[in-house]
Amino acid sequence: MMIEEAPVTEGIRVLLVDDQELVRYGLRLVLEAQPDIVVVGEAATGVEALQSVRRLQPDTVLMDVRMPDLDGIEATKQISLRHPDTRVLVLTTYDRDEFAFGALKAGAAGFLLKNTRPEELVAAVRAVRAGDSVVSPRVTAKLIEVAVPHLERPDVRPDDELSALSDREREVFVLVGRGLTNGEIAQTLHLSESTVKAHVGRILAKLQLPNRVQAVIAAYELGVVGAGGLGSSAP
Repeated sequence: MMIEEAPVTEGIRVLLVDDQELVRYGLRLVLEAQPDIVVVGEAATGVEALQSVRRLQPDTVLMDVRMPDLDGIEATKQISLRHPDTRVLVLTTYDRDEFAFGALKAGAAGFLLKNTRPEELVAAVRAVRAGDSVVSPRVTAKLIEVAVPHLERPDVRPDDELSALSDREREVFVLVGRGLTNGEIAQTLHLSESTVKAHVGRILAKLQLPNRVQAVIAAYELGVVGAGGLGSSAP
C-alpha cells in the first residue's frame, strides 16, 4: 500500500521504495531530520514506485531491489526512461543481491548499502541532487568486481570509442574506471580537485554517460581496466 503525503515544493524531494516497512521508517527518520530533505512518499513494490514517481515527481528515489510485483532493476529502468530528471539510488546488500548489478545498466545513479551510516545517506541524497556521483569508489570497485562476469564486452576498439577524449581526459577516465575518488585522481595526476571534477564532467558528456557508475562500466567494457579487478589497466 502506498503511503504518500501532500506534494512539497521546497527541499530535496525523496521517494522511499522498499517492501519492508521498518526499512522505510528508518530511512524516513534519517532523512526528515534534515531541513533540506522532504520524503514525499513511500512505495512497497516496483509498480507502486512507478505510480508514485509519476504522481509525485520526486528528485530522488531510494530503490530496493527485491520486491514483489516489479523488481527494483526493471523499475529503475522504467523510471530512467520515463522520468530522466528523477535520479535513482539503488539500496543493496552486494554480497547477496547479485542480480542487482543489472541496475547499473538500467540507469541507476548509484548504490547505497543498506548498512550505510545516516550521515552518508544524507550526503548521498544531496550529492545526487547536485548531479554528482554518490557511490563510494570502494563500493563501486566491489560491485564491478562481482558484476564483471555478468557483463559483455562489446566488439569495439577503445581508440575509436575514446577518440573524443583528450590525453588528459583519457588518463582521468582510466582512474575513474579503477574506482578512484576525485581527490585520489587529483593526487595521482597532480591536479586540483576542481580540475578533476571538470574533466569528469566533460568525459561523461563526450561519452554520453549519465553518471560516474556508468563510466566505470564503460571503462571495463572498453578494456581500459582489466577483468581481474579495477586496479590494473588492460594490456
